[in-house]
Amino acid sequence: QVQLVESGGGLVQAGGSLRLSCAASGSIDSINAMGWHRQAPGKQRELVAAITIGGSTNYADSVKGRFTISRDNAKNTVYLQMNSLKPEDTAVYYCRAEIRKTICTRTYWGQGTQVTVSS
Repeated sequence: QVQLVESGGGLVQAGGSLRLSCAASGSIDSINAMGWHRQAPGKQRELVAAITIGGSTNYADSVKGRFTISRDNAKNTVYLQMNSLKPEDTAVYYCRAEIRKTICTRTYWGQGTQVTVSS
């Protein structure tokens, strides 16, 4: 049984910062890519940022220069540091992890954490 537990969401004023965390637990051999996605009301879920096991990253154009993704492989945890937040960043943020157990790799999702940015 694998779980992804997110934390760190909340309400912040425009220009403020938040740090999201997502910890994976359970039967895990290794974690390949990890990432953060978000879904605003009435919109499709979109990729915000992703990071490989080696630390290579990629970001959505809308968050480049403002958000930073990182991971602690020893803790099976991925982070998203969000600075200079804008009202359009308001969404439910989900973490995703590609988790390998024996020869199988599966995608797991967190339950989501709400981020609300007020203007």
